[in-house]
Amino acid sequence: VCVCVCVPQFLHSPTSVVFFPLAEQEKEPKFWNTWAQRTLKNALTLETLNRNTAKNLILFLGDGMGVPTVTAARILKGQLNGQSGEETQLEMDKFPFVSLAKTYNTNAQVPDSAGTATAYLCGVKANEGTVGVSAAAVRSQCNTTEGNEVTSILKWAKEAGKSVGIVTTTRVNHATPSASYAHSVDRDWYSDNEMPADALKDGCKDIARQLFENIPNIDVVMGGGRKYMFPKNTSDVEYPGVAKHSGTRKDGRNLVQEWIDKMRNKRGHYVWNKKQLLSLNPTSVDYLLGLFEPADLPYNLERNTETDPSLTEMVEVAIKILRKNPKGFYLLVEGGRIDHGHHEGKAKQALHETVEMDRAIGQASLMTSIHDTMTIVTADHSHVFNFGGYTVRGNTIFGLAPMMSDVDQKPFTSIIYGNGPGYKLVNGGRENVSTVDYQDSNYQAQAAVPLSMETHGGEDVAVFAKGPLAHLLHGVHEQNYIPHVMAYAACIGQNREHCFTSSGSAVLRPVLSSMATLLTVTRILC
Repeated sequence: VCVCVCVPQFLHSPTSVVFFPLAEQEKEPKFWNTWAQRTLKNALTLETLNRNTAKNLILFLGDGMGVPTVTAARILKGQLNGQSGEETQLEMDKFPFVSLAKTYNTNAQVPDSAGTATAYLCGVKANEGTVGVSAAAVRSQCNTTEGNEVTSILKWAKEAGKSVGIVTTTRVNHATPSASYAHSVDRDWYSDNEMPADALKDGCKDIARQLFENIPNIDVVMGGGRKYMFPKNTSDVEYPGVAKHSGTRKDGRNLVQEWIDKMRNKRGHYVWNKKQLLSLNPTSVDYLLGLFEPADLPYNLERNTETDPSLTEMVEVAIKILRKNPKGFYLLVEGGRIDHGHHEGKAKQALHETVEMDRAIGQASLMTSIHDTMTIVTADHSHVFNFGGYTVRGNTIFGLAPMMSDVDQKPFTSIIYGNGPGYKLVNGGRENVSTVDYQDSNYQAQAAVPLSMETHGGEDVAVFAKGPLAHLLHGVHEQNYIPHVMAYAACIGQNREHCFTSSGSAVLRPVLSSMATLLTVTRILC
């Protein structure tokens, strides 16, 4: 049998044509008309909806990845490949369905990452600063926890027999990942060291402890946060003698060793560096705990490529382990340091983090099929980040606008923040950016209002979706709608009646057999 290997037209990137500098063909109406007609033809193929049952679910969460960040990262990706950038396609741009999510918390117009995580993981909007609890819980008040706990789609998937995983570039007990397993009225209760005495007395548990106790046997956990797992003053394995990286736990527990002991006969492996991670044979690993830093992982631009795994590398290993389960898997992937870059006013760090997450999305796409895997890419919230200034085509995204300010007669960068640490006065006026290295990785872009940390933005965020029933993510929705769609597509959690007839047989179409799928895909794509 001869099987042709080709790429579907809707995945063709217009970057196959080099636009930089301006290509002559762009001056011809035929070029744009042809491109638009090709796009229209591809869009018409979506009239046949994918109504399969989702065996696998993947959620990519770009923390702080508002629409301006997506656009700027798209340009950066193209420019890193020697192109103009604007015409480039991100991996998430290739997803056929896009909608908007309203991000507000129940008590906040401009949200935080904890309340939003509770929404897109647990299906319930919540107060800022709280994870895995309803809006009836009050931040930092331990006695409002009990009775207000809400469960996550990760738990729903685990209860349905699927393998589940968490991969993040932040601490594994940070706001986003913690909402998938913890119930805490304060996102900052990383270990018992960060908790007030009255909360401990009232019986509240720190988030690190909940990672290992709330949902038994989470199959894959990778990220940072090592110090929160070890007894106070225990020297870190990677940074011995560095006090700020030492263990924090007051209860004397070594949560990592407890995990190792528990998983000793269950093909469980603990790793803390890239070499250990990549030396694993995923076929012989059923459980993986990877803690690669005492706190958050380094920015991708500052990552030691010999010792620190990239997000893409972690995602690849995670999927290889999780996909062995015949019932499928659920995987949460967070590009968590996009947010940190923006908070620090370091747009270059934030955008490179976004590009790296997009690489991870591409890797996941290579390892899964749209026939049985629903993949969603979204953000928890935006930032007061933007770019403008009438820059010319192909202008480096970190470059200057092509004109001086007509008020203070000084140049300005295209990228700018509404507030943040980049606000600087020199001799009573705005700093002249031509006197500093605004291309530096840690340059803090100018801001309109001085703050030690830049703030979140309150506008809607994009939701990109592909795979079974991805068309249900359309229009403008509340953020807590997302896990309900994912659960519906996978026949887990509540609302499973649509999955079966009165006789008990499945209503949603199961995925075709491997050979049938191959032949079908071959016909469609070739």
